[in-house]
Amino acid sequence: MSKTRNVAIIAHVDHGKTTLVDGLLAEAGAFARGDESDRAMDSGDIERERGITITSKPTALLWKDHRVNIVDTPGHADFGGEVERVLNMVDSVLLVVDAFEGPMPQTRFVTQKAVKLGLKVILVVNKIDRDGCDPHAAVDKTFDLLVSLDASEEQLEFPVIFCSARERYAMADPDHEPGPISSVLDLVLEHAPSPTTEEDAPLSMWVSTLLHDNYLGFLAIGRIKTGGVKVGDRLALIRPKPGQDPNPQADCTEVFRISKLIQFQGVRRFEVESGRAGDIIAIAGMQSLEVGDTLTCEALEGRRCFPKLEVDPPTLSVRFRVNDGPFAGKEGQWVTSRKIAERLFREVRSNVALRVANTETAEEFEVAGRGELHLSVLMETMRREGYEFCVSRPKVILQEDEHGKRLEPYERVAIACDAAYAGAVIEKLGRRQAEMTAMEEEGGGRQRMEFKIPSRGLIGYRSEFMTDTRGTGVISSVFERYGPYLGTRRTRPRGVLVVLEPGETMTYSLARLQERGTMFLGAQVPVYTGMICGENSRDGDLVINPCVNKKFTNVRSAGADEKLFLTPPRALSLEEALAFIEDDELLEVTPESLRLRKRQLNHSMRKREEKQAALG
Repeated sequence: MSKTRNVAIIAHVDHGKTTLVDGLLAEAGAFARGDESDRAMDSGDIERERGITITSKPTALLWKDHRVNIVDTPGHADFGGEVERVLNMVDSVLLVVDAFEGPMPQTRFVTQKAVKLGLKVILVVNKIDRDGCDPHAAVDKTFDLLVSLDASEEQLEFPVIFCSARERYAMADPDHEPGPISSVLDLVLEHAPSPTTEEDAPLSMWVSTLLHDNYLGFLAIGRIKTGGVKVGDRLALIRPKPGQDPNPQADCTEVFRISKLIQFQGVRRFEVESGRAGDIIAIAGMQSLEVGDTLTCEALEGRRCFPKLEVDPPTLSVRFRVNDGPFAGKEGQWVTSRKIAERLFREVRSNVALRVANTETAEEFEVAGRGELHLSVLMETMRREGYEFCVSRPKVILQEDEHGKRLEPYERVAIACDAAYAGAVIEKLGRRQAEMTAMEEEGGGRQRMEFKIPSRGLIGYRSEFMTDTRGTGVISSVFERYGPYLGTRRTRPRGVLVVLEPGETMTYSLARLQERGTMFLGAQVPVYTGMICGENSRDGDLVINPCVNKKFTNVRSAGADEKLFLTPPRALSLEEALAFIEDDELLEVTPESLRLRKRQLNHSMRKREEKQAALG
């Protein structure tokens, strides 16, 4: 296997991983004519719309008689589980660092996982064409990061290359003449170790990711650790139990015959007849599959099992429930609790950082993930598939220490913004119980700040931050540890405007009501009793009737035909709506609409429940 290299590309969000993969694939001729495009590895619709990588994806290219298997990974902290599960497929990592920003919070998280596994680190300093960047300072900060993570002597002697993935050039030193981006591949061939293999041993493969094909069924993707495999072989699928040593006999879920073997190159997949130790390959033929399963030989005495794949636990949870509102079933295709449960538990098979559990009622399910974005992407995916459901306000997952004291998750937040906006950012984060840990000048009138903040303090802050910094700020966060619980805090300073009776919103009513608060709906929008149509300008909820139309009579008056002007309604995104709702409210998610509503729609019943809660 001296002609094979297995590498993963890891970095903080927006440091240029996927752009670098595009450049390497194009340089190696992996694209057919007309196939080349920006962010070719971001194949999902949501990935392309948001401009981020959500799932880890393998690809491969041929360079100087070598096969280089590359795994592109997400950079956002919420999808850290995608990084954790694929690092066992590779022998080295390309650590991409922005020459301007240097190592960021997610850089530390992914580098820590690679160092712990003993992987070889190759540093790629990207965006050296950016004004005000300091490539050598980025290298020094990366070295300090590796030292703080207790990296080995070999890992600390990492090779470095400087590049601009967008402009597709690279060089060994920023002062040298630019060369082709393929210099990165030459560095990989020189420094990345080839996989150590046992080709004569029985087959063993740890399933690192999976796909589902409408014709082939499940596809188990992973790196063959030992042995070889060919089409028609019979394999055993082992699914170890969490926290227990794997048992080759008791944990065997099924024995199946391989129907297809598939390898990856560029953006295409192609069938092969066989695979050997060190290859990253996809195997089809099994009836069921989960990430972390082991595929091994059929013979009991030759079976080799890997432990259950463990990733860092989730920190945020929401409750999915059946939509029981008046508009239920009008826009969605899948609305029953059985269909919602099937979809959620199917997601757990491939999304290793997600947890789904039944609750005290059959209509609700508790879903836990790494953060707001992690959960909102799942909701957006489900609504595009035709599902209709309601979700509650996100809550952090609390723990208890050995003394019985409650602990809550804390995150490390890094912020870069213009100095003129730093005061507003510090003030807003201070209200959310954040503690500043570092502050420094970045040059060009910008400041860089680091905070330690409870995870619940960040819920809904990102959109507020972009408003405060006029869209020029950069914010990123990563889970740090569990710390002391800081008590309850007020999440929303004002109440909401609640619809009194069902109907259709009218311009006549909205024009009179808009001075009472900020409207979320325009005219001619169907509403129902208990639906939230805006934010009150004062504390407490206000019940209003936006469906009253002007009464027409034959009496003339001076102001009869007065022209009405409506302020444009405030449209909430999925993440903003999740952060806006309180514990007694729900977000109704359908393929066509996002609606805010009270959990108890009836006004009289809601008032009665509020009085009972106040009396204790």
